[in-house]
Amino acid sequence: MYRLGVLNTLGRQGPPFPPFFDELRQLGFVEGGNLIVDARGFAARTEQFPALAMELANAKVDAILCGGPDATRAAQHATRTIPILGNLDDFVAAGLVSSLAHPEGNTTGVSFLATELDGKRQEILMELVPGARRMAALMDVGGTATKRVQALQNATRARGVELAGYVIDRPERIVAVIEEAQLAGAQALNLLASPVLNARRFDIFERTHVLRLPTIYQWPENAKEGGLIAYGPGIGKIYRQLARQLAKLLRGAKPSEIAIEQPTSFDLAINARVAKALGLEVPSTLLARADEVIE
Repeated sequence: MYRLGVLNTLGRQGPPFPPFFDELRQLGFVEGGNLIVDARGFAARTEQFPALAMELANAKVDAILCGGPDATRAAQHATRTIPILGNLDDFVAAGLVSSLAHPEGNTTGVSFLATELDGKRQEILMELVPGARRMAALMDVGGTATKRVQALQNATRARGVELAGYVIDRPERIVAVIEEAQLAGAQALNLLASPVLNARRFDIFERTHVLRLPTIYQWPENAKEGGLIAYGPGIGKIYRQLARQLAKLLRGAKPSEIAIEQPTSFDLAINARVAKALGLEVPSTLLARADEVIE
């Protein structure tokens, strides 16, 4: 019998978890059978992570699955022995490990190339709204996006576009900050990789639609849920990778023996219904490249 702890801002029914548990079942770890999931860390707020991580460590779970840098850091502070499996934009930049190939200590997982993908999403956004000369990037104060946005600003400025960065200091401010960005002249919005922003994505869908503000998202699944356009690795695929790593850990492998993986495929998803509602004509070049168009 194995016990898995979870630290995540997403709820148990969030998009990552059905594929995660499906992959685990295929690997022989069945929830309700030989796997018990400690659910106290689902749909948690960031400020709850340290206390929840300590509770999971005291409960002596066999592994802790963490979503994002704050959850992973909290788990590292709570235990040096229980295997920690994280997924975040950049393990090294966040200071959680010093090497992806040889992670030291008790932490491994999937690093999903946020720096490169934030830039790619910015390029797609400029192609989507070619006439826009002022755009905004929303970033989570707890992530590494503050450093990344400077490179984005230099790249967009070279193409005649001014990019303003907006830091979200708490989730309740997300909608207000989006409104501030538009009032300041932003004609399109790039949501930089962030578990906090993803957890509030439905609020973002609603407000950006009302403001008719074209917005690009991190996960392809976001376009299926009601976002306009998204580019990146499928979050379901990421969590299947995590499930395969977890199976190795539960079978006795040490975290330091499992290299931190990176995604191998990336999808462009466009919601044509949302584009029509916004009065936005998606360029044919983007439609031709899209892996999925939601009609």
